[in-house]
Amino acid sequence: MTDAARPARTAAVIPAAGRGVRLGPGAPKALRTLGGIPMLIHAVRALSASRSVSLVVVVAPPDGVDGVKSLLDEYPAPERTEVRVVPGGASRQESVRCGLDALPDDVTTVLVHDAARPLVPVETVDAVIEAVRDGGAPAVVPAVPVADTVKEVEPTADGAPEPVLGTPERARLRAVQTPQGFDRATLVRAHSEVTDNVTDDASMVEQLGLQVVAVPGHEEAFKVTRPLDLVLAEAVLARRRVTDGF
Repeated sequence: MTDAARPARTAAVIPAAGRGVRLGPGAPKALRTLGGIPMLIHAVRALSASRSVSLVVVVAPPDGVDGVKSLLDEYPAPERTEVRVVPGGASRQESVRCGLDALPDDVTTVLVHDAARPLVPVETVDAVIEAVRDGGAPAVVPAVPVADTVKEVEPTADGAPEPVLGTPERARLRAVQTPQGFDRATLVRAHSEVTDNVTDDASMVEQLGLQVVAVPGHEEAFKVTRPLDLVLAEAVLARRRVTDGF
């Protein structure tokens, strides 16, 4: 089959090289257990549940590649999904770049997903992929409305009260989740040209002056960052096991 005749593929990159200090001491965040299974495995399973995802690249700590490979052997993904493990870098951006470098040439759509969002529903994954493939924008993020009123403040270094600078209109605000989806060429360009330390890959695309669009996210795709988040995730997983046989 010629390159032109090969169908386009969708791959996911999961940067999992961080330490997760806000969860407290112990294993790296991605390897903390949820329902007795590491969060990283839940995240791989969540992405593999989409029949559009044929490859998942896990970016592991440089000194933990063999351990992550063994873990994935213990909890294999569906046969239709290939899983690769590569060493990451010193920052999240470097780790995502390592994941991009590991993708085969026929991958045209790339998802970037936080390992600390282990319970994202497959419907959200599919919605992001569909929006990227429709070609309306080179970058797509799942997002949910913000429930609380948000204040912009002037940060203080000594813990003193922070002056409020303004109150953004809540109806225009969204809390962004993952997986974020991208046209591959656009994401590669963003990682090549944007050097600022940003909080997500979509922000890098914004800095190129390109359109980013949001699709509905899901309340269960929250990020497990603090001990309370882990308690909530356990509760969600327990409910799924009762109602869905998850």
